[in-house]
This record gives sequence, C-alpha cells and structure tokens, in this order.
Amino acid sequence: MDPTAAIVDSQSPRTAANIPRKTSGWVGGKKVAGRKRHLVIDRLGLTLAVSVTAAKVQVRDADVTLLERLSSPCFSVRLVWADGGYAGRLVDLAAEKLQLTLDIVERSDVTAGFVVLPGRWVIERMLSRLMCSRRPVRDHETWPALHEAMVLWSMTMLMSCRLAGRHPGAFGRPAPRVR
Repeated sequence: MDPTAAIVDSQSPRTAANIPRKTSGWVGGKKVAGRKRHLVIDRLGLTLAVSVTAAKVQVRDADVTLLERLSSPCFSVRLVWADGGYAGRLVDLAAEKLQLTLDIVERSDVTAGFVVLPGRWVIERMLSRLMCSRRPVRDHETWPALHEAMVLWSMTMLMSCRLAGRHPGAFGRPAPRVR
C-alpha cells in the first residue's frame, strides 16, 4: 500500500572539523555550525526522502527539491504536514507545481507547556531515534550525499528492528522491558 500522507521537517546536527565550508554554514537561531538534514517520512515513520544541505540554506528553499524528489517515486502522496517554517511561497509552489497539499501545523499560542501536534509527533520521534545511531549524531562525512546515505542506513536498521519485532532503544539495543 502506497502512502498518501507525509510529514516533513529538518534537523541541524553539528559537524566535524573536516567538513568543507562550502557545504556547511551557521544556523543563527539554534547556534549550530554545520549542515541541515531534511527528512520526509510517512505516517508509519518510514523514510521517503532525505536531503542534506548547508545549514545556512532556508528550509523553504531546500525543500522544493526535496518535495520534487518525493513526487517521482511516491506519486500517491498528496498531503504533507509541516511546521511554521515552511509557510509562504513553498505552500503555493507545492500546490501548483507538484499537486501536493502542504498543511502547516502550528502550535497554538493560548496553550502553555508541551502539546502534541497532530501528525508532527511522528517525525519528531523519528528525528530523536535518528540521534540514537552513532554516525548521524555528528556529521563526519565530507560530502552531503554520504551523510544522506548514513541517515538512510540508520533508518534501515530501525526498520529491520521493527520487522524483527524488537523495539530499538538507545544505540540500537533492545529497549528494556517494563514489568
């Protein structure tokens, strides 16, 4: 069965000292030097597309190519959830050029504390599980394509654990059983 909905988000991991300056940058809001990885996953948490860019690239600009990459193999995806950083011309471009509905899920200002946002919790959980793998925690790869491969490899290990019936804990070990 093909997915009909997806969730998009980005993450800014720190990079090692050997990363070339032309493929890295600075995220002022998060105070992180490095790259950004952009992920599109389905509602089950399975990775559909990955892209790695310099951290200075805005998510609205980088995810145009990511959504184009998504549209060819996953032609059944028609709805994509995103956070407020994706609002603007990307919504119109996705509707006109790619026939995708980009639904911006924003946190309400009237609620205080932690609030689970519909659809968005799936990608937040996936990004936290990605940080449990050794290689994607810090970007050591010289080329962005190699880092994309490491992200896909980490997601492959997670999916293999799911198929085997194990729920992976930190660093790929099985999570402790609760009694």
